[in-house]
Amino acid sequence: MKLCITEKPSVARDIARLLGANDKHEGYFEGGGYCVTWTFGHLCTLKEPHDYSEGWKRWSLGVLPMIPAKFSIKLIPNDSYERQFHVIETLAGQAEEIINCGDAGQEGELIQRWVMQKAGVTCPVRRLWISSLTDDAIKEGFGSLKPATDYQNLYYAGLSRAIGDWILGMNCTRLYTLKYSSPGNVLSIGRVQTPTLALIVQRHREITDFKPEDFWELKSVYRDTTFNATSGRFKKIEEAQAALAKIEGKDMVIKDVQEKQGRESAPRLFDLTSLQVECNKKWGWTADDTLKLIQSLYEKKVTTYPRVDTTYLSEDIHPKVPKILSDMTPYAPLTAPVLAGKIAKNKKIFDNSKVTDHHAIIPTGQSPSVLVGDERKLYHLIALRFIAAFYPDCKFSTTAVMGDVDGVQFKATGKVITDPGWRKLYDKEPEDRPEEDGEAILPEFRVGESGPQTPSLLKKTTQPPKYYTEGTLLRAMESAGKTVDDEELRDAMKENGIGRPSTRASIIETLFKRRYIQRQRKSIVPTQAGIDLIDSINEELLKSAKLTGLWENKLRRIERGTYSAAEFIAELKELVGQIVLNVLADNSRSKIVVEQAPETKKGSAKGTAKDSDAPKKPRAPRITKFEQVECPLCGSGHIVKGHTAFGCSRHREGCGLRLFFTEYPDTLTPSKLKKKLAGYKPS
Repeated sequence: MKLCITEKPSVARDIARLLGANDKHEGYFEGGGYCVTWTFGHLCTLKEPHDYSEGWKRWSLGVLPMIPAKFSIKLIPNDSYERQFHVIETLAGQAEEIINCGDAGQEGELIQRWVMQKAGVTCPVRRLWISSLTDDAIKEGFGSLKPATDYQNLYYAGLSRAIGDWILGMNCTRLYTLKYSSPGNVLSIGRVQTPTLALIVQRHREITDFKPEDFWELKSVYRDTTFNATSGRFKKIEEAQAALAKIEGKDMVIKDVQEKQGRESAPRLFDLTSLQVECNKKWGWTADDTLKLIQSLYEKKVTTYPRVDTTYLSEDIHPKVPKILSDMTPYAPLTAPVLAGKIAKNKKIFDNSKVTDHHAIIPTGQSPSVLVGDERKLYHLIALRFIAAFYPDCKFSTTAVMGDVDGVQFKATGKVITDPGWRKLYDKEPEDRPEEDGEAILPEFRVGESGPQTPSLLKKTTQPPKYYTEGTLLRAMESAGKTVDDEELRDAMKENGIGRPSTRASIIETLFKRRYIQRQRKSIVPTQAGIDLIDSINEELLKSAKLTGLWENKLRRIERGTYSAAEFIAELKELVGQIVLNVLADNSRSKIVVEQAPETKKGSAKGTAKDSDAPKKPRAPRITKFEQVECPLCGSGHIVKGHTAFGCSRHREGCGLRLFFTEYPDTLTPSKLKKKLAGYKPS
């Protein structure tokens, strides 16, 4: 018997159907020489501090740093998880071969490896590696299974990431909480979340410290066209007025007219970050909103695997493109011109060297008829981007006109689209249209012509940088804090970005939940607690996006086999040991206060003089999502709803909270669950 282990029951059902394993049993399917079972995401996790030592159960500065001699895993304490694990364990003991059908990524590899380790697997293991969940993709994947050893480095990278997060998170959270926190507050420190917070605090400081300065620009209108002086801006009004007086009443002479032809390629295909950025810009969606929607599209088989960091397709996708396009029947009028000719293997689209685990996010060709609302909007955005990639370049001509007024040089530029190419796809889709530089259409100028001109001064003021939005913050995380507009340069910097595309949304959400940052419309600003926390951290590596980016690069090198996991962990151990010594040596008595959400006072009579005279307290925010309910065990995460229990979003970092539906019914609303947890005491 061959045993297939998937990450979700829904994927197990699809694979079982294709393999002919149609007999359903408790926790698995069977038939055709196969058994197909599943995990529920993580069934195992790294052990918590108290699992290694009783002395680590109590939070104390005296036991830090906590570094286990050997890291171990355990089953997450959950009745349904344990039952499912025993099903896997029993089947694994009977299997002649195991096929790892987990999500094809670092996290998916870690989930499956831990389960197989815990089950004591000794038989050969092969890996299913697919980028979509369509029947064709699954069949193709089973036709090219790879030995598990081919993905050993991927596992080492995932394991190093998990251990690294444990070492840093567990030790530094306890260290800074015990040293600097006000009573009852937990100061959450994370390998990626803290440098992300530092980026936001740094931007806040740049804005608050900014001192605006006035400046003046010299302009001239000739033949209804605005020319700009090439001399730049004037910082003093006297200088500007002198320049204006010099050219008043003088004619402008046209000295040069240059026309150049240009081309603009279609926008790059989406990776996860660029998709999140685009959705935040167009519709104000949070990074987490977009991630949940694109994950749903993937599970509905209409788009490919979303947690990717490349905008390229692998070269083996090229022969599949015509079928994908022809299957996109709702878009037939748009795909017809592409399908009428041969699709070139353009290096701007197909490049194996730019693809690692998965290619860019594209449609699968499956019908999107099941989609409604925001899912439909998101699919349409991806579909248009995919079709546009195979359209001709947009062609335009640019004109630059140089003028002279008594020795002062002026310039005017204009742009005319001569062939819209891919841009014609967006003519009827203004909402989805990519941005373009708006330049005026110029009249025809001839060298040597002259005539009267009207000069003027335009007063402007220097502007501070803008606060981050979720979109611009994602870009900053991707490029380790550097603002980069050029796509090729941005690609080159991804190696040193902080976090992974799949985790950046949750990092930002964690900062909101910890009340280190807050939204002001679309802007993200730090709270006083967030500012104080960054100010209290003297260790540059904990808060430097650049240095953390280099750290992330080492994890990617582990994945490629060019760096050792043992070296990475040894560096971390040394770093945390030094951080503990430095913080303990700090004699300051500063305390960081994290503002709690205001609560409404119950029981007061309405309409009394006392009530009307007293200042009104702000109403507590409505609890409508489980993400708003703080974990009562660790205080760092938030509540998530599982199949059989409520748990903590930080379960991967070691929080063992489990609120089983037998005691905490799944019918509880977020607000009722919060009330019920008011007196929670861990057993």
